[in-house]
Amino acid sequence: MTSAEREFDIVVYGATGFVGKLTAEYLARSGGDVRVALAGRSPDKLLKVRETLGESAQNWPILTADAASPSSLADMAARTRVVITTVGPYSRYGLPLVAACAAAGTDYADLTGEAMFVRQSIDDYHKQAVDTGARIVHACGFDSIPSDMSVYALYRRAQSDGTGELGDTDFVLRGFSGGVSGGTVASMIEVFRASSNDPNTRRMLEDPYTLTQDRSAEPELGPQPDLPWRRGREIAPELAGVWTTGFAMAMYNTRIVRRSNALLEYAYGRRLRYAEYMSVGSSVAAPVVSAVASAANNGVVALGSRFFRLLPRRLVERIAPKPGTGPSEQARDRGYYRAETYTTTTTGARYCATIAQQGDPGYKATSVMLGECGLALALDRDKLSDLRGVLTPAAAMGDALLDRFPAAGISLQTVRLDD
Repeated sequence: MTSAEREFDIVVYGATGFVGKLTAEYLARSGGDVRVALAGRSPDKLLKVRETLGESAQNWPILTADAASPSSLADMAARTRVVITTVGPYSRYGLPLVAACAAAGTDYADLTGEAMFVRQSIDDYHKQAVDTGARIVHACGFDSIPSDMSVYALYRRAQSDGTGELGDTDFVLRGFSGGVSGGTVASMIEVFRASSNDPNTRRMLEDPYTLTQDRSAEPELGPQPDLPWRRGREIAPELAGVWTTGFAMAMYNTRIVRRSNALLEYAYGRRLRYAEYMSVGSSVAAPVVSAVASAANNGVVALGSRFFRLLPRRLVERIAPKPGTGPSEQARDRGYYRAETYTTTTTGARYCATIAQQGDPGYKATSVMLGECGLALALDRDKLSDLRGVLTPAAAMGDALLDRFPAAGISLQTVRLDD
């Protein structure tokens, strides 16, 4: 059965989870005539979710699928063009679904922030997905759409202007309000657990090209620290007076951006140096906050990667937010993020990309981003790249997402700074 002949455009796998339900709500509200099915382990719970989605979703089919049953995943994948999944931690539950989609030639989108899960997905299923025509797209939420698409937008702007390739490129989270989802925390726990038990895994995570397709092809650009702290004016004159610290998700996001560059045959440039920061403001206390936050970030990473195995699993899981839980609708609506990404091209041209979105980044905003990725994969196939295999959002659907963002409430604008 070809993709065009399949029964569904999108299956939402994990629709009974917190972000899964939000994603289903978004598709019911914004998906138009897209053919959607809801999937998960419990048909009864899925039916209850469907009842809350409004009239447009009341005929959506219910599919029973479970990571512990590969045959159920294979059946689900064979019936749809796209599977979007919120079932994590992905290193624990995700690979069987990647395997099913790669085998069926079915496109796939997830919310993972787990670098080693993506690495295993590449190692085990990239070639098969290329052969079957599947697009396996990781990192389709707050990790790492703002990062990945901001750099892609800068590349497209510089390409249009004829101003050369990207050089030093720095993402700065300027404003943020919202919580970290239970699923994100669970994913971080899995990363720490894997690195604490295996020195080789820890070394791979420390490599700036963890997710590269061909490590020997990557440029050697010297140290590219994950959690640096800098004065804003060292990043761009426009940030004079601002202090920054390393952004907590930089260890993952930077590797997604670098993989995008490699997948696109280094279209961004072979001298691309990419880092991520978070603004801590311009007050008298900002330099101290910057230094302390940087030390704390690096300390957490060091302790997590080396000594996590000393902490009882039950204690960690009891303290951490539970996957499937989240804030109230009012709190989700109040959330937002805004980030600026600065670059200097090989001809000296300077640009800034600003991305902003209303809604709690870990919940409401993420569900919109994931929903739009699913819609782009299902409906905008003439705008997608020709690449197949284990991909990133920018490499798989960069132009399609740029076109979709305005109607979805995602603002992404590029400006030239040296005109």
